[in-house]
Amino acid sequence: MTPARFISPVWWARDRLMLLDQRLLPTQEIERAYRRWEDVAEAIRTLVVRGAPAIGVAAAFGVALAAQESRATTFDGLWADLETASKGLAATRPTAVNLFWALERMKRVALAARDLPLERVRARLLAIRDADIAANQAMGAHGAALVPANARILTHCNAGALATAGYGTALGVIRAAHAQGKVAQVWVDETRPVMQGSRLTAWELVCEGIPHRLIADVVAASLMARGEVDLVVTGADRIAANGDTANKIGTYSLAVLARHHRVPFYVAAPFSTIDPALPSGEHIPIEERDAAEVRRVGSHETAPPDSPVFNPAFDVTPARLIAAIITERGVFRSPYRFE
Repeated sequence: MTPARFISPVWWARDRLMLLDQRLLPTQEIERAYRRWEDVAEAIRTLVVRGAPAIGVAAAFGVALAAQESRATTFDGLWADLETASKGLAATRPTAVNLFWALERMKRVALAARDLPLERVRARLLAIRDADIAANQAMGAHGAALVPANARILTHCNAGALATAGYGTALGVIRAAHAQGKVAQVWVDETRPVMQGSRLTAWELVCEGIPHRLIADVVAASLMARGEVDLVVTGADRIAANGDTANKIGTYSLAVLARHHRVPFYVAAPFSTIDPALPSGEHIPIEERDAAEVRRVGSHETAPPDSPVFNPAFDVTPARLIAAIITERGVFRSPYRFE
């Protein structure tokens, strides 16, 4: 049996950031190098790297690149350069709160190290990737405890190693449960319009040797009606203080279906995804993306070019539909008090 691969979409190599270009998966595995924070911002904006935790890590590395590029000879000069990079990176994706959390964390690290030599400040800025992987593994262990034996699990979009620094959130739960021999089957939503399920999650499961079947998004209801789904687990891009959760478009409909069919619906996300400043999901900004994503599948046009399109990237699942939220700090249930 071929050993499972360790998949990481974002890593540091000497003086540069490396990203696995997720736009080209599963047919091509292309690694791209970045030396300027401006180029990292463009990579985030164009989905070279995607998934809230991975976006956060990439942005953190973008700040590290700004520190590396800086010609400042004083901390105040370095701080000004980091501020410029942080503002530019923050403007790339409005929904993923991990992006803003990572940027704030990088600034706190820099402030705490202001009396250290600049090289040591830069070194400390790189620790966020290892912390993300450790958090995902802890999250997976907590989530695996909720998975019954011989489980048939449905997941949406990609919340795996490719969406994080490595291991994954929702897919991390599945990985941990599979390691315990609990997973009979993973149902993988294709996840229109950008096909993160079919292109990315299925690819990861093939790499890991985890049993799965790919389905069109519209098949989920029939599977639940036939009793072939034991639980649903998805990731999240932002979680409000009351537990309302923003995730890839289509997640809300799965939660409604799961409630109707009495299937537990779980969300797995790092604690940094929780935004205590937002009282409920109605305050979560929802990104609307390019209409061309809906008018085509890959490079193949499937709709008239003049047809108007509504293409929100995310929807919000009310807390009342979520059985539990799994984080590296443990499992939280309603009423949600994140401490």
